[in-house]
Amino acid sequence: TPGRRGGGGDSYFGDKSSCAENISTVNFTSSSSARGLNSAWVGKTPLSSSRSGRSRTPLMGYSVTSSSAVSAHNTASVIVAVVEGRGLARGEVGMASIDLKNPQVILSQFADNSTYAKVVTKLKILTPLEIIMSNTACDAGNATKLFSLITDNFKNVTFSTVQRKYFNETKGLEHIEQLCASEFSTVLMEVQSKYYCLAAAAALLKYVEFIQNSVYAPKSLKVCFQGSEQTAMIDSSSAQNLELVTNNRDSRNRHTLFGILNYTKTPGGSRRLRSNILEPLVDAETINTRLDCVQELLQDEELFFSLQEVISRFLDTEQLLSVLVQLPKQDTVKAAESKITNLIYLKHTLELVDPLKAALRSCKTPLLKAYYSSLEDKRFGIILEKIKTVINDDTRYTKGCLNMRTQKCYAVRPNINEFLDIARRTYTEIVDDIAGMIAQLAEKYNLPLKTSFSSSRGFFIQMNADSAVLSNGQLPSEFTKIMKIKNTYSFISADVIKMNERCQESLREIYHMTYLIVCKLLSEVYEHIHCLYKLSDTVSMLDMLLSFAHTCTISDYVRPEFTDTLAIKQGWHPILEKISLEKPIPNNTYLTEGSNFVIITGPNMSGKSTYLKQIALCQIMAQIGSYVPADYSSFRIAEQIFTRIGMDDDIETNASTFMKEMKEIAYIIQNANDRSLIIIDELGRGTSTEEGIGICYAVCEYLLSLKAFTLFATHFLELCQIDALYPNVENNHFEVQHVRSSTGNKEKIAYTYILSKGHTEEKNYGLKAAEVSSLPPSIILDAKNITNHITRQILQRQRSTPETLRQRAVYHLATRLVQTARNSRLDPDSLRIYLKGLKKKYEADCPVFGQTEGQL
Repeated sequence: TPGRRGGGGDSYFGDKSSCAENISTVNFTSSSSARGLNSAWVGKTPLSSSRSGRSRTPLMGYSVTSSSAVSAHNTASVIVAVVEGRGLARGEVGMASIDLKNPQVILSQFADNSTYAKVVTKLKILTPLEIIMSNTACDAGNATKLFSLITDNFKNVTFSTVQRKYFNETKGLEHIEQLCASEFSTVLMEVQSKYYCLAAAAALLKYVEFIQNSVYAPKSLKVCFQGSEQTAMIDSSSAQNLELVTNNRDSRNRHTLFGILNYTKTPGGSRRLRSNILEPLVDAETINTRLDCVQELLQDEELFFSLQEVISRFLDTEQLLSVLVQLPKQDTVKAAESKITNLIYLKHTLELVDPLKAALRSCKTPLLKAYYSSLEDKRFGIILEKIKTVINDDTRYTKGCLNMRTQKCYAVRPNINEFLDIARRTYTEIVDDIAGMIAQLAEKYNLPLKTSFSSSRGFFIQMNADSAVLSNGQLPSEFTKIMKIKNTYSFISADVIKMNERCQESLREIYHMTYLIVCKLLSEVYEHIHCLYKLSDTVSMLDMLLSFAHTCTISDYVRPEFTDTLAIKQGWHPILEKISLEKPIPNNTYLTEGSNFVIITGPNMSGKSTYLKQIALCQIMAQIGSYVPADYSSFRIAEQIFTRIGMDDDIETNASTFMKEMKEIAYIIQNANDRSLIIIDELGRGTSTEEGIGICYAVCEYLLSLKAFTLFATHFLELCQIDALYPNVENNHFEVQHVRSSTGNKEKIAYTYILSKGHTEEKNYGLKAAEVSSLPPSIILDAKNITNHITRQILQRQRSTPETLRQRAVYHLATRLVQTARNSRLDPDSLRIYLKGLKKKYEADCPVFGQTEGQL
């Protein structure tokens, strides 16, 4: 049958012969995903692997692994199946993923365009261990565009193909109906017509069953459908530019948005924070509900500390659930030990429910109250009571492998199984004998020996080298496997080895009998175990909200509002604050529908890039429910966040600076809409000045046709004149000061990092930067002369006519009045004063106002 290792039946895996030719390293494995994972299932070993060339077996498909994939496997644990429609349905993509450490199947389906932006972005967020596609995706050497795109973008990920027949939507729906826990059964309504994600689910679940050699128990999985419209889209390039989860200089460095917000105490909380940063919310009501919780945690110190203390004691609830809902196809000692361990973890977790309820009892916000209500589920108590009838009250999770081994041995209460009690007495005697034997050896050789234990070696002997006097400087010949680490000797004797073997044999008996009792117990509580999904969700969300509150106690952040305006008063860069010794210079930001395009100019190193990234980071922080670094902040919900930052060549894809710029800006133009936030830091710098200005101008005019909020930093001062044609364009610049050097013969630029209205008046600041370098003075002088000559020839400034100024003033007055009508909370007197102020500003901005008034 498919998925088994027998000789008969159809092969589950696809054939390798049609793979694209540019794949360099190929491994044939049946358990590529199982390697490197700290999981409890019984994995299968690879049948064969090939470092170069290709080979085929009638049973095996193929997987593609780069040389650096092994290190990635240590942390990644998500397997993803992807399938694309054919013919007229091309572009319709279904995706199903499961985390081997978390029993949750996530289904997605996209109607994507030719760039497959949504698919690649979603895969980047999932950080997969392995990607599965149909073998027809690279049939007869003709790889589909999606296949090529995925293999190019995920070179460090194992890639496998399976036969197309396993991508079967009918089977997928059957699997979901069979495996989905009753609490989440409403997902069936959502996905029953989503044929492609169901097809992906069928292949995924069959594949996971094969590599793990275990099946998921019926009605045990959390299944959810995530459409792309539920969260904001941040493409992988933007996530990298903004350093959301990975620092671009050093991947181990915590100076990222994730790093500065991550004060979580549990693995589940950390995972939730990461996924939220990469996929911020777009529903203002949900965001405000989170913000209410953060506000309460900040105002109620007792609630904050009591919750934090309880949350920090939770283990990885998702991984615990994942192991509990898997049924091994064969019983082994490892499977038995794992099941016992996880029952102890389950008891430990359930015993924290009451302390968590007690901490939440006095909360006031709706979300915290909802979490308190979810903890009143009677199933928590039912499971715990059943566990306590079999498991000792004092059995609990402890640190240290020997301590945990002792907990597992004595987990089951005495008098439940007579043979188990005898086996435990035998084990105790063996352990006592080992300790006695080592004490005798210490006395025999007059050495300070002590008994030690490790999971790999079992019991062994240790001795401090400083407190021992060795004859001839050597240990007695009776001792073997001698190792010295710093001042400590580790070794063993033949008698201790024999006792260790007896000890292991006794342990196997204990684990086997305990396992049978534990399996019976789990079968009794199994119908109630799905309440742990609620608990897992509660713990991870509370952990993330506590992390947001903790961040606010360290930095002076403010609660954001959500309107149709992006307004930040005295905002600063959150990551820069952690790096620099002093607080960064704060700046204001203001964008509305009537003024939605801001051009930013200023000399090199004046702060343009930092400012642009700061706005995007603040937007993301606000949309995940965090406070933001500012004195006041208001945001318009962004459905997409795009950035075009940096000027690096890409050697891997043979893309020059200019081609890379063009590809990135083309991606933005193809995908941006009226609710996007677009950040562009330099454009057209990789080609000639005339072409660069032309491209910038054309791109600006296209983006101006949208209602997206755009911030555009440039060194092309000619671009600033576009505000004469488009009243929704604002010019801002970063101020600099000119300071005479101590000798008085040279002028230096002092950066203020302060943003001001209008475009920069600085001229030739590139030449000034060159002056402080080691270029010869003669070259600098020549450059100045040539620059002045060219400037006189080609720089013809566009002048604003009185009519364009009047139109601009009318436009700004109208947009301010519309904005006031939508968002004003002023009382009548304050509103009257505000409107008089608008009138005065209109009169000041409109040069023909007085003339028009006189004619009237």
